[in-house]
Amino acid sequence: MDTNAVGTHGIGELLALASERAVPVVRGIPDAALAAPTPCAEYDVRALVDHLFQVIVQFQRLAAKEASDFGATAGVVAEDPGWRERFAREADRLVAAWSAPGAEEGTTGGMDMPARLVGSMALLDLAVHVWDLARATGQDFPGADEAVVTELAGAVGQLAPTARKMGVFGEPVPEGAGASAFERLLARTGRDPHWEQPDVGRRSPGMVEP
Repeated sequence: MDTNAVGTHGIGELLALASERAVPVVRGIPDAALAAPTPCAEYDVRALVDHLFQVIVQFQRLAAKEASDFGATAGVVAEDPGWRERFAREADRLVAAWSAPGAEEGTTGGMDMPARLVGSMALLDLAVHVWDLARATGQDFPGADEAVVTELAGAVGQLAPTARKMGVFGEPVPEGAGASAFERLLARTGRDPHWEQPDVGRRSPGMVEP
């Protein structure tokens, strides 16, 4: 990637980069791991996948300046045996929604937030929650593209005070010596970049165990 272009990408393009990394991780979640804990303490794997489905569907609506509904989370994993491929399709729709002309312009959402910042919120979930899922299911996750991390670093700076008051972010944690830019971002959201699932070995994204 041309590092001189970092910061000039549209949200749709950044979501496409994040989706390329996210979809193999979701495909690689074994059924046996659905009840496992994740670094996002209030969710097990199943609940976090369902939450991520809610995010990628509702943020499609926000891209189109439509009303969203973040109430009850649908149980997609329980209801649809093809949820892994359904996730891939919804991720594609999210990318298309935020790539549409005008998606980043003006404001959107119940709080009338700047549309690009709202798009960055979807990007944050697609990057950070997928890291949560990779860690929880023993998959290697190489982090995020430089342009994605740059966008998210600015968004987290704007969102963190309110997010911590609401309990969405935890307090920052030590990131450790030699931390990557993505690990520093995780630490700013209250995650331990070195969190490990006990007794789970590392494997490549997309490898579903029998």
